[in-house]
Amino acid sequence: MKTVVCIKAVPSTTNVRLDPVTHTLIRDGKQSVVNPFDSAALEQAVRIREKMGGSVTVVSMGIPAAGGLLRDCLSRGADDGVLLSDRAFAGADTLATSYALACELKKQEPFSLVLCGKMAVDGDTAQIGPEIAGTLGIPCLTDVQEILEITEESVTVRRQIDGGSAVAECRLPAVLTVAKDICTPRMPSIAGVRYGESGPVQVKTAADLGADPGRCGLAGSPTQVVKVFLPERNRECQWIRGEAREQAQELAGLLEGLRE
Repeated sequence: MKTVVCIKAVPSTTNVRLDPVTHTLIRDGKQSVVNPFDSAALEQAVRIREKMGGSVTVVSMGIPAAGGLLRDCLSRGADDGVLLSDRAFAGADTLATSYALACELKKQEPFSLVLCGKMAVDGDTAQIGPEIAGTLGIPCLTDVQEILEITEESVTVRRQIDGGSAVAECRLPAVLTVAKDICTPRMPSIAGVRYGESGPVQVKTAADLGADPGRCGLAGSPTQVVKVFLPERNRECQWIRGEAREQAQELAGLLEGLRE
């Protein structure tokens, strides 16, 4: 069984910067980490391979520095990786990103499963998995909490829904987006770290994929960001003295002032 895991590099909380012109996140690769939901998807893929055999391929789109994160994925159990890196991909929204990933997935066929994290912690759109499935024309199950049964032909899962959970089954190939708590990612072994340093990671451009330039990057992104900003943070401490009744009255006045 061949499983492909889509990985996204996200900035750490200490490295969030915005481009003043495009209003998009600046992704310079410094202190970037694998999206936590995608780490869970990778671990789930490795467990499926351990049970059923096959292979695990990780695919990501990003700047060249993101290749280091794919090597970390190799150290945690992936067999090989593919990095889509090209200026043509810059500024992509979820639609353009899913199109590029789908172009690579077509080259990975035949595969049984595509696993994605439920969402990325920097965007929270939860759109990539369903958009990939729509582009490829295959089923998609979202917010998967547990894989109950999997065969060569189908998969049965428990997924989160409003007010509870539901059991769903679909045929393969399919796309699953998984919750972060579906499993706990493993730490890399010494042998895994050594494999991560030398294992196969390909770098591909839009031309390598045969992708339509009009559907990549900013050109293929119908979502245009008008404004993004980081909130200003300031803290002030004000001591309230006096008896309890006096303190309560003064605090009520301060809170009332904040509402105005």
